[in-house]
Amino acid sequence: QVQLVESGGGAVQAGDSLRLSCVASGHSFNRYAQAWFRQTPGKEREFVSAISRSGSILYADSVKGRFTISRDNAKKTVYLQMNRLKPEDTAVYYCAARNTIVTVGPTSDASDYNYWGQGTQVTVSS
Repeated sequence: QVQLVESGGGAVQAGDSLRLSCVASGHSFNRYAQAWFRQTPGKEREFVSAISRSGSILYADSVKGRFTISRDNAKKTVYLQMNRLKPEDTAVYYCAARNTIVTVGPTSDASDYNYWGQGTQVTVSS
């Protein structure tokens, strides 16, 4: 059974930084691609960033240049470094994982991911 646990959310001011972490258990971490999505009330889950097994990375245009995704296979952890936060970044952030072969690139489609964490709230005030 795959389990993903996010942490690192909080309430910050615009322009501040946060680093989210997602620790995985119950599977061979390096066999999974990972991603971050976010969701606000009344809206569909939105893609933020993804990293493939080979380390290829994809970002949503809205976060490109401000957010950085990375993974540490030894720690079974994927990170999302969020800099220059804006009020519109306010959301619940979810970690996701999908079991895939190493040659498959990162994907932004939520339906491609099999496993999800419980989410961590990020609130950015102006």
